[in-house]
This record gives sequence, C-alpha cells and structure tokens, in this order.
Amino acid sequence: MNEAALTLDGWYALHDFRTINWAQWKKADDEERAHALEELQTLWSEWSETEADKKGSTVVYSIVGQKADFVIFHLRETLEELNALENALNKTSFAQFTTPTYSYVSIVELSNYMTKPGSTEDPMENPEIIARLKPTLPQSKHICFYPMNKKRDLADNWYMLSMEERRNMMRSHGMIGRGYAGKVKQIITGSVGLDDWEWGVTLFSDDPLQFKKLIYEMRFDEVSARFGEFGSFYVGNLLTPDTLNDMMKI
Repeated sequence: MNEAALTLDGWYALHDFRTINWAQWKKADDEERAHALEELQTLWSEWSETEADKKGSTVVYSIVGQKADFVIFHLRETLEELNALENALNKTSFAQFTTPTYSYVSIVELSNYMTKPGSTEDPMENPEIIARLKPTLPQSKHICFYPMNKKRDLADNWYMLSMEERRNMMRSHGMIGRGYAGKVKQIITGSVGLDDWEWGVTLFSDDPLQFKKLIYEMRFDEVSARFGEFGSFYVGNLLTPDTLNDMMKI
C-alpha cells in the first residue's frame, strides 16, 4: 500500500447555494418583504459576532449565471454548528422565498506534501498554520468555487503513485499558486467521506480575471493535466447586508 498523505484539519465548511423565487418575492407585500429581510439581517449579525469571537467565519456572495443566485459560505468548529446554521436559516421567512440548488460539506485542510521530509516541527505550534486552518474569510470582491477529484483511472491513478512522486508534483503545482500571491486567496477544503467530491477549492480575488489566469496556467501542470477532474464552477460578487438589501429591492 502506498503512503497516504497526512492532513492537518481545521474548521468545517459549508457552501450553501440558493436561488431566489423572484415571482413569489414580487407577490409578497412590503411588510412581508421587510420582515423577511429583517430576519436575515438578524442572522447575519449573529454570524458577524461569531467571527468577531474567532469561533468561525461567514461570507455571502451573489452568483453570476443560472446555477444559483447567492451562496453563503460558513466555517465553524463542528458539523453540529453547520447543521444549526442551516436550520436557523431554513426557519426564517426569507428562506421561504429561496430554493437550495447545491451544497458542499468539507473541512479546511493542509496536506503534508509541502512539509520537508524529516521535519520535527509541530505544525500545530505554528501560528501561521493555525491561521490557515481557522481563517477569517476575506471580503474580496469576487469568489470562485469548484469541487475536484484526483483520477483513479488504471493508467492515471493518483493513489497508486508513491509519496515521493506525489510530493514532487504537488510542490510544482503549489509554486504556480504562489505566483498569484497577493492576487488570489485560496482555501482548500477536504471532503473525502463528507461529500461527493474529494476537495473543494474556494478562490477569492478583487480581480475575477485572476481566476481564469490561475486555473488556465494550472491546466498545464501535470497534477491537473493528468490527474485533475473538476465539477461545476461558481463565480460571484461580494454581498454585504446593505448590498443584499439593494439586490432585493423591487
């Protein structure tokens, strides 16, 4: 059996994608719409308090295209908390105007591919590692999310490669990402055993063109060219409580 990559695991993650029933929203009277938005804003305030207490983080983005209208991306310490967040939203009157279209459950992950062989440093004593495992989600203008797998084909089976082969390829792959430091923030979440894909990739940037440039460049790297399988891509724009109210105006 080949050596499995070890992971450091941080906060649990939920991407909650929803569409808005605009016809139903238009039929509601002003009082119903105001009440729905007020309930959502109350939840949003609770999410902000959790983030201020450094017990999680939440961002909300509108989604461009027809796959969804918006996504709420939560990070929390436990799966129970994510479940409670879902239930709290579903109990609001605002939720009655929405339809879930997709969700993704995972956990923030760092692998040992980038660790120097023979290193005796305890990564959990490193503040920079902790900050990456339990991050405050950025308020960048744009988001890009997609799930992915590593291939298990007979000719190209990632899991049949040796640790040394995988480590060398992931280092090369990682160097491409480092070239976009300051332009793109990346959060990798592991989902083996938690959802239908193996990883979720969430990118943040103030320039959406950087998503295209980064992902295109990585297509030529062996890790993606030989072993990458990708799901649907979701791209969107940052929402705040104020801009969401503007979006919902009739």
